[in-house]
Amino acid sequence: MQTSLRVLLVAYDNEMVINFFPQGLAYIAAVLVENGYDVEIYNQDKFHYPYEHLTEYLNKNKYDVVGVSIIGGYYQYKTLLKISEAIGRSKNKPFYIIGGHGPSPEPEFFLSKTEADAVVMGEGEITVVELLQTIQNGKSLATVKGIAFKNEEKVVVNKKRPLIKDIDSIPFPAFKLFPMDYYRLRRPPYARKTDFVMRILSGRGCPFQCNFCYRMDKGHRPRNSDSIIEEIQLLKKDYRITYISFTDDLLMSSMERVIGLCEAFIESSINIRWDCNGRLNFAKPEVLQLMKEAGCVFINYGIEAMDNQVLKNMRKGLTTNLIFKGVRETLDAGISPGLNIIFGNIGDNRETLNKGVEFLLKYDDGTQLRTIRPVTPYPGSPLYYYAIEKGLLKDCEDFYENKHVNSDLLTVNFTDLNDEEFHLSLYEANKKLLANYYQKKLANSIDECKKLYVERDTSFRGFRQV
Repeated sequence: MQTSLRVLLVAYDNEMVINFFPQGLAYIAAVLVENGYDVEIYNQDKFHYPYEHLTEYLNKNKYDVVGVSIIGGYYQYKTLLKISEAIGRSKNKPFYIIGGHGPSPEPEFFLSKTEADAVVMGEGEITVVELLQTIQNGKSLATVKGIAFKNEEKVVVNKKRPLIKDIDSIPFPAFKLFPMDYYRLRRPPYARKTDFVMRILSGRGCPFQCNFCYRMDKGHRPRNSDSIIEEIQLLKKDYRITYISFTDDLLMSSMERVIGLCEAFIESSINIRWDCNGRLNFAKPEVLQLMKEAGCVFINYGIEAMDNQVLKNMRKGLTTNLIFKGVRETLDAGISPGLNIIFGNIGDNRETLNKGVEFLLKYDDGTQLRTIRPVTPYPGSPLYYYAIEKGLLKDCEDFYENKHVNSDLLTVNFTDLNDEEFHLSLYEANKKLLANYYQKKLANSIDECKKLYVERDTSFRGFRQV
């Protein structure tokens, strides 16, 4: 009888006090367990292990396969290199797989820079099971759709795997394999101090095509409302979760979708507070009121710019009039809007940046720090290939090794400003936003102090609890 492969999945450290629940890794773990594999999680994220610890762990514990999934970004890339070095130093190096939005668009580059044997491109749930079966049976990796792999000195990129049509067929994330008491302490902007929080998906993909987006799963595939409610009920029962952060690219993919989901929440009496990523195209009063009734307290909007030409250049599918109207409607419904502005896309200049600053100042309620970051042409995005076409970027190596050194600094300059002018403009813009935020925080704290000592408000627990 063939023994099951032992698999170690690495939850890497983002160097946060409380890291986000590694949702993608948990889905992969779930399908592997469902298919009979022996799966363990290496929680570098919780315990902040040094990289040497991973080498020692692999030396002491024999695994057949080790896997890491990362998003795109300078920090994640550097972390992956260190993890790869640690795995490579182990005495009995397992078959090493990497995946996620970071490696997927440029698998050849990531295979050349790491100790990885294969890259899973795009959605991994079906691909990784097939890959492990192929390894176990000693068959050729060339038969597995959706991977790239090293074949001696050559990198082979196989055909892409079609997206999973029925995502309800995927089991719930393997919560039991993870330290849920740790992850549930993460606090999004509008969670209460007493909330236990968890991230879940209500669907995958996005029907829009912004030029800076590097996600590979085009289109939107929603989950069944009953399945979402079942997962929330499980989280409430097993982990006392009181607040859900929907991590979809876009929960508000259509009015019909939002209305159907909210009606299901209300009918089920699920009684959960939640937030989501939204789209101002669908921020209509009747939709927002229903979201509020269903427990929504915060909608994170990707606004990106407050100039119609820049919005058109980035293929955002929004106008400034639509943005203003949608934000006002959201506030009127009693839901807090997250307002995200980026700078440096095609057509941006000092004037368009100032429009973004004015907009954020206008709607700053002092509850959330809002700053403006430069646009980043991540590999896989249309903006990335535009940068290469225009000679602003050579290739993926140029992006990760030379240009993308910090998410708050310029990677590629698409404006007419020189680099120094660009950064000085961002400095002046964010100085205004920071000053406004902290002035309001100070005013709120003084008001709390007055209520405590002048009005004898006994509900206030003290400033050290804030």
